Formats: sequence, C-alpha cells, structure tokens
Amino acid sequence: HVICLGVCRQCLPSDATEPDCAMKYGPMFERIDLHLIRVLHTVLTERSVSRAAIKLGMYQPAVSAALKRLRELAGDPLLVRSGAGMVPTVAGLRMIEPAADILRSAEVLFSDARAFDPATASHVFSLAASDYLDPLFLPQLVTQIKAQAPNASIDIHPLSSDADYRNHLAQGTVDVVIGNWMRPPEDLHLGRLFGDEVVSLVAKHHPAVRRGWDAEAWLSAEHVAPTPTHPGARGVIDEHLAGLGLTRHITARCPHFGLIPAMVAGSLLVLTTGRQYCERFTAQLPVTILTPPVSFPRMMYYQLWHERTHASKAGRWLRDQVKSVAASLRASESTRAEAA
Repeated sequence: HVICLGVCRQCLPSDATEPDCAMKYGPMFERIDLHLIRVLHTVLTERSVSRAAIKLGMYQPAVSAALKRLRELAGDPLLVRSGAGMVPTVAGLRMIEPAADILRSAEVLFSDARAFDPATASHVFSLAASDYLDPLFLPQLVTQIKAQAPNASIDIHPLSSDADYRNHLAQGTVDVVIGNWMRPPEDLHLGRLFGDEVVSLVAKHHPAVRRGWDAEAWLSAEHVAPTPTHPGARGVIDEHLAGLGLTRHITARCPHFGLIPAMVAGSLLVLTTGRQYCERFTAQLPVTILTPPVSFPRMMYYQLWHERTHASKAGRWLRDQVKSVAASLRASESTRAEAA
C-alpha cells in the first residue's frame, strides 16, 4: 500500500510508525481509491461541490456522496461554510498537497510506463494563460491539440488577480503558465516563445496621431492597462517605467485584454503592449499604432512549468505544442509585415 503509507506520513501523528499505521488504519485504507483522492483534491481546491462536480464530469449528488465518505474516513468535515462560500478546514488544507502528489505519481506511474501517444491519449491538459500574447494564440493552440490528441481534454485558466500560478504549478493543477515577465521566476523551468516590440495603440482620432507626443504628453495621457495578476503586482510596462522613476496616468483597467482594443477605438485611451497583438486589430477597428516616446526593451513571452512535470512525456508534448503555435503565429506575422 504505497499510497496508503504516503498518506499516513503526511496526515497521521508524528510518533506513528508504518507497522502501527498498517495495523490500525489498514481497513480504512482499503476503502480509499484514486477516484476518491481525485474527488478530495478537486473539492478542496475548487472549494465548492458544484464546481468540483463540473470539473470532474460527475453529477453533484455523486460528489456529495464521495465527500461524505471522505469526511467519515478523515473524522473531519474537510470543507465548511464561511459566509457565502466554502473553505477547507485545517485538516483539509493539510491534505491538498499530499493528494496532488498521489494523483501526479499515479499519472506518471502509468503514462510514463509507455510512450505518450497523442492520437490515443485521454490526458487532461491544464494551462494558465493571459490573452495578451496574441488573440489567435489560444484558439490555434486548442485547435492543434484537439487535431493531434482528439481524446484529450483541455482546461484553460486565466492569469487573474486571484490566481496564484506558482502554487497551481507546484500542486499540479496547472501544467504550463504562459505570459510575459521582465524577470521570469527563477524557481520554475521556462521556455522562451518570442520577443516583441512595445508600441502604443490609439484611436485614429487621438490628438497624438496628428500632433505626436513627447514623454511628458505620453505619460499624462489616459492609459488603459490589464488588471494586475495579483494584488500589488505591476505589469512589465509599469515595472519598466518604475525602474526609470516614471509613472503613467492609468484611468482604466480591464481583466479581459481582448476587449481593450474596442475601448481604445471609441475613446482617448492608450494601450501599450506588443506590436504583434496590436496589429491584429488595425484592420478591424479605427485604431492605429504609434511609437511610445519612452524607450522600452522588447517584450518577452515565456511558458513556465514546474519540476514536477519537467520529465513527463505528456507535459513535454504540451510544451512542444505551445512552442509550435507561438512560432507559427510569429512567422505568419513576419510574412504579413513583409508583404505590406
């Protein structure tokens, strides 16, 4: 009972020995299977029986019944109501990481025992990504994954203000995180996707289109920026400006990057981001691209992953698809620019 002993070490008193565990808790562990561990991990991380049911593809009464079994086995409620939501108990919180370890170990045990074959794999790929790399990136990535791995499932999570991507990678709930950082985290593996020139997108009726702008006019203009990925965080634009001792005048923030160009088109807002992203909208909206009067380094896009999935064949395949799609979009954009 390798899994059982793993749970014992994590969840039982420190003075309990393995023989003690086997004798005292053996009958209990015989009632635990991987499905129950998966329900445990999903309920505790989703903090909701209904959301866990959707993610697991189960009916809610079945998840509630599994949670009842888990509560009986643990002798603890595991998940309790707090205000309008649910939160894990102290015992529940202690179980999240060991449960993730068990699920990941089981997946590696079987998936790495044979070569990963995307044509037949029923793997669940999970990635977190913002939508500011390229509006075509996620649609093309999903299309490519489903074309090559038709039985696979894909969970896409936003890089939102309440998303702790480091923790999600460490727990194994996310395989890959895609975004841009001035200084990527040093505790994670990374793969560079591409670099892009920083430009400003404005409406064609913006005064700067006629008059131009200097650094002071650009900084004092009305800027729109994405909502920070976590409280206190600054995006790469504002992080670079802070390093120069500068601050721009942000009057609007939006968590949905794909909606910002339309906001720019009907206002005097200024969006500053990568050229490749902006050029996707110049033919669709009354907007144009201007060079900001403040010098910026190239915006670098990366995919990040944890040591847990570094050697996984399925994880490696997913990262190859991310790299392939990013490269193809970059190549098509370069071809289009040359033709223009």
